[in-house]
Amino acid sequence: MPGITQLQPGDEVNQFLLIKQATKGITTVGKPFMTLILQDKSGDIEAKLWDTNEEHERIYQPQTIVKIGGEIHEYRGKNQLRIKQIRPARPEDGVQIKDLMPSAATPKEELFEELTQYFFEIKNPKISRITRYLMKKYQMEMSVYPAATKNHHDYVSGLLDHVVSMLRLGKALCELYPTLNKDLIYAGIILHDLGKVKELSGPVSTMYTVEGNLLGHITIMVDEIGQAAKELGIEGEEVMVLQHIVLSHHGKEEWGSPKKPMIQEAEILHYIDNIDAKMNMLTRALSKTKPGEFTERIFALDNRSFYKPKFEES
Repeated sequence: MPGITQLQPGDEVNQFLLIKQATKGITTVGKPFMTLILQDKSGDIEAKLWDTNEEHERIYQPQTIVKIGGEIHEYRGKNQLRIKQIRPARPEDGVQIKDLMPSAATPKEELFEELTQYFFEIKNPKISRITRYLMKKYQMEMSVYPAATKNHHDYVSGLLDHVVSMLRLGKALCELYPTLNKDLIYAGIILHDLGKVKELSGPVSTMYTVEGNLLGHITIMVDEIGQAAKELGIEGEEVMVLQHIVLSHHGKEEWGSPKKPMIQEAEILHYIDNIDAKMNMLTRALSKTKPGEFTERIFALDNRSFYKPKFEES
């Protein structure tokens, strides 16, 4: 059976899905409804549940597996699931949450093994010790957490997948531009999003934590770097520069960066982060698109649709 994201408008749906998010709403005429984000291993899709009541809100919560009957239709340039029947999964159905969770294409063990190879290339002892210390502290969470609640790398081990992909890009750029400090590039990539293990709730039905909402992963990680340096008895400019790379990796204030990049490694890391996030979104959108057609609108890419050329078939 094709995954929910592989279905096209008009296709019938009769399968188990996991509720990733559930939010309440009120129509213009005052009737309650729920917006559900439903997922399987292929990704997620939005659905509306109309004329809801308190019982629906109690039953259809995130992390609940449901059996859905309905069909796919297009709404404002994106596929949506029109629900005709819905019920919670029963024990005898034999479906588990892990059966419906998207995850990185490469096993997390292989990704982590690749990541650890970059530690051997970090020569500065202060940068190396801080990075290893924090990586060891959050190794378990980093192995399974997503990199976001939606848009890019929003799947099991997505954070690790994102970091390893960025390290590959960073390695290529360091070879192309030898003036770049490899220690700062690699350490910055490994640490830049590590605060997401506190900002986000985990790999299943990912939401922002209270700490995530009030502080955010950038502030969390800058504090973690300072604390690690203190616990390891490390002082010097390296600590401040690592904190700056994390502070500035979103590039602009309006994109959530407390500071703009002010060293070349911070500037480059921002581009690497942006490239990898956008390529992840494009790859996934194009994988669901037939040659000669346009992707659904991608909100994080200015709500644009992208064309998949026919000659890519050959």
